[in-house]
Amino acid sequence: MSDFDYAAMTGKKVLITGGLGFIGSNIAHRCVELGAQVTIQDACIEPYGWNHANIAEIKDAVHFVKGDVRNRGQLLELVAGKDIVFHMAAQVGREISVEQPELDTEINCTGTLNVLEACRQTDNGVKLVFAGSRGQIGEPVYMPVDEQHPQNPTDVYGINKMAGEAYVFLYNKIYGFPVVSLRLNNVYGPRCQMHAGFYGILNWFMANAMQGRPITVYGEGAQTRDYVFITDVVDAFVRVALADKANGEMFFVGSGVETIFIDMVKTVVEAVGKGEITHIPFPQTRESIDIKKFVVTYAKIQQAVGWTPKVDLRSGVQQTARFYEERLQQYLR
Repeated sequence: MSDFDYAAMTGKKVLITGGLGFIGSNIAHRCVELGAQVTIQDACIEPYGWNHANIAEIKDAVHFVKGDVRNRGQLLELVAGKDIVFHMAAQVGREISVEQPELDTEINCTGTLNVLEACRQTDNGVKLVFAGSRGQIGEPVYMPVDEQHPQNPTDVYGINKMAGEAYVFLYNKIYGFPVVSLRLNNVYGPRCQMHAGFYGILNWFMANAMQGRPITVYGEGAQTRDYVFITDVVDAFVRVALADKANGEMFFVGSGVETIFIDMVKTVVEAVGKGEITHIPFPQTRESIDIKKFVVTYAKIQQAVGWTPKVDLRSGVQQTARFYEERLQQYLR
């Protein structure tokens, strides 16, 4: 993969909150592959991406605990003795965050505080890696977006992710245990949920194409996004977890390629081999929170830990299509 030394993951005791979800489960697979002792916590709340199929191949190699980051007592038990905590549990729907702001705040703010309190009380040098979001930025003032860019979120999710990240760095400053935040762009690939369109839109479109349902695009599909493949994202998490040089830092994780939305949709249709695209007007709520253009630079994380994205959009979409051609039914629940 590179000259990065992954051997340090061997024997590490790892906790992944939200570990049955899309990104968390893929991190679990990689950590098991690298010889870590992995514990997964997941609340299994609908309508999110948790799925036992996500860990089918490694279920005997991980310890699964059904639990919620809103339960501080359970977190204290789970964090005790761990070397690394990947905090992936989140309310991830942007529209849901606007419709149910209390729920978003409970999970994304209070839940993050609970994880931080568990790390503080464990007091054994446990390292926390937090999943931040491009949603913290809002509409860019300049592009490519870098780590100095001001934060001006357009939805409750973005505000709570911004607050969660601020808590993470505050606890690092006060209590000294190591932390890293990765602000993620539009992540796609195998093990993403396929049963709802409120997040993981590329995968949702792929599910529709595979089932012969129309792919509904709001407006002309002229907005732009930075799509980054799941294996690249997992590699970023593993690298910053193992590298002391990343401690106390925040990084953007993206492809650095600005893709027009409708071009992404056409790439999905091409990979699946079928799919009918229909255009409809933006729903009012969606239009009010939608970001028109977005792309990041990954220069900072490249300099710190040598990370670069390896999988381009066409190749990543093709890999994703192959995965779901075999396993689609497991992801349509």
